[in-house]
Amino acid sequence: MGSPTGQQRQFPSGADYAEALQHTQLCFEHPELKGARPELTKLGLPRAISGAFASVFSLTSAVSGRRYAVKCFTRHVPDQERRYQAISSRLGQLDAAELSQPWKLGFEYLPDAIGVGRERYPVLKMEWIDAVTLSSWLDDNHTDRFAVDRLAGRFEALTRDLSEHEIAHGDLQHGNLLVASDDTLRLVDYDGMYVPSLAGLGGTERGHRNYQSPLRGNDDFGAALDRFSAWVIFMSLKATAADPALWHRLHEPSGEFLLLTEEDFKNPGGSTGLQTLLAHPDPTVSSLADQVRSLAFQPLDLLPPLANAIPKQRTAATTSASASAPPTTSAPGTGGLPGWMSGHVFPQAAPPPTASSTTSPDRFRTRTPLDVVTAVLWPLLLAATALMIVAGFPTPLIGAGAPVILAAVITAFARSRRVERVQSWAVLAKLSDELAQLEDPVKAAEKLRKDKEKFDAVELKRTTAYPQAQDKLTAQYHAELKETEKRKVRKQREIDKKIDGLSEELRKALAKALADKQSAFVRERLSRRLIAQSPPHGIGAKLVARLAAEGIRTAADFTGYRSVQNSSYNSTGAVLVLSNGRLVNVLGIGEAKAIALDIWRKAVVASAVAQQPMVLSRVERQQIEGDITRRRAQLADQRKAVESGTEAARKQARKNLEEGQERLSRENTLADDRARQQRQEFGRRTVALQRNSAIHGTLSASVEAAKLRRRGLSYARYMRFLYIGR
Repeated sequence: MGSPTGQQRQFPSGADYAEALQHTQLCFEHPELKGARPELTKLGLPRAISGAFASVFSLTSAVSGRRYAVKCFTRHVPDQERRYQAISSRLGQLDAAELSQPWKLGFEYLPDAIGVGRERYPVLKMEWIDAVTLSSWLDDNHTDRFAVDRLAGRFEALTRDLSEHEIAHGDLQHGNLLVASDDTLRLVDYDGMYVPSLAGLGGTERGHRNYQSPLRGNDDFGAALDRFSAWVIFMSLKATAADPALWHRLHEPSGEFLLLTEEDFKNPGGSTGLQTLLAHPDPTVSSLADQVRSLAFQPLDLLPPLANAIPKQRTAATTSASASAPPTTSAPGTGGLPGWMSGHVFPQAAPPPTASSTTSPDRFRTRTPLDVVTAVLWPLLLAATALMIVAGFPTPLIGAGAPVILAAVITAFARSRRVERVQSWAVLAKLSDELAQLEDPVKAAEKLRKDKEKFDAVELKRTTAYPQAQDKLTAQYHAELKETEKRKVRKQREIDKKIDGLSEELRKALAKALADKQSAFVRERLSRRLIAQSPPHGIGAKLVARLAAEGIRTAADFTGYRSVQNSSYNSTGAVLVLSNGRLVNVLGIGEAKAIALDIWRKAVVASAVAQQPMVLSRVERQQIEGDITRRRAQLADQRKAVESGTEAARKQARKNLEEGQERLSRENTLADDRARQQRQEFGRRTVALQRNSAIHGTLSASVEAAKLRRRGLSYARYMRFLYIGR
């Protein structure tokens, strides 16, 4: 209806729905909605809350008086009815008594429920709830640390409910989390919800950008869909509970986020907001911020679930007194993390032990025989040098110092043979070699950043080009339909013009047939009237014979005469005009006799005309009308052929559109798969980079430590070791 395929069906805009909802008695057939009263704006128009895919209106039933939120869709959603049926079935199986709070709302998917123009469209009839959005609630209550922390616990309990039943909302954000008057949560907007029976289908949306992982793609659709956004919201609530001033410091009035935005997740190093949270003195705030930062570049299916991290009895949804202030005590064995975070944060994987785990020696130990010899040689050679100088041996200065030089050389040799020196060099060389084999983490991080920027640019171009290509296909389709319709109208007008002209053509044909019949009657009568039988006055037998000799025997053989001037005799003569137009001069027929013949002929013609038939016979008329009827049928067949050809052209255009859409969808699916694999690869590279960065830092520190320890093996330390043993 209105489009060649269900996938490309054009939906009305929010304004179109608002116009239709001014007359709910006409646009609805559902008994609860027919005649319902819409909430109006100051201009008297139905008030719409518009989103990317739908507009929501508040309607009060004229039958029951109940208030409903009616969602009218403005864009096509693949398998929409199937999805809502599956979601409704799954939510209907949940026992309200087993849920942490009454967060689920009733809804009913109504196909073809609302009429807009000539078409009917589906709507979603939802239970109305008096509540405020999470961000609005925080605007009013962020200074109440107890209430905010209790709400954080209730939010975690809600995510636990979803996780335990393998459900993912798909777009957890401040606008879809409503806080009721009793400070319990309500979850709205189930368009992108995942339930197990929808496994295998793709997602319909990617969620609010300020709450989603940078690695989330269109093909991510499963039970882990909410994990990143759950951490973001939970962190924002716990941080605000710990330090209410953060709300005014990081949140913007009417901002589409809580404390952090998409840019903070994509570029944590350049994020003022994230750095503020990371540097916060409260360990709850800094630890959660660090967790969100680390999760931003990990594939969704590798993220830890928020719901399974805290024991049920600990949540603020089931306890109230214990949530008066954000806990700050650390659990043993968690490296200084707050106790409540035990289980939330995955422990940092320790770098794998390197082959150079042995500590290099920092001093000389047991003396060897060579050390003893070296220690004895020094005083002996020094004594020899002193004797040589005292005895006054006439030796150059270098000669006198030769024993000292010899002792120094022997000492250097002995020091070089020490096992500590060998071990120190071996450890340092191995550490340096391992460090050289590792990729520079700064360069690797920069390369990863550039690769991601390039990928994001390509993806942005691709995701922008895809709807443009779809629009181009649709535009080509409509252009073909328009041109086909123009050709049809032009040809049909030409045929209709011919059909309209058949009546005049019939009239002319009947008139011509009658005229031909009358002409034939007159000719026949003229051909039967012989001049010899009733000659005109003055025309004797001799002239009749002369006329016959020239081919003029009856009134049909000539049509009249022409006067001619006889120059020889200065007189006027006449020639007769035969029926074939030839002129003949008959001896003895002058102008007077020619006039007599002409008068005689006209009298015969007048007599014949008076007796000629005035109408066609029934057979003659039917023959002519039958010809026209056949012509009319032929033209009608041509008109039908034009319509058939037009329909064939429409079908071909539709086929071209569907094939083009299928091709685009196939190419886009393949591109999405490649993009998902690339995002996963980025996630793996990020994890590997963090791991290699830690190893690089450890090795760099080990190299510096090895160099520092080598100072304990210096020449001076060796000389000291020779004589005092340490």
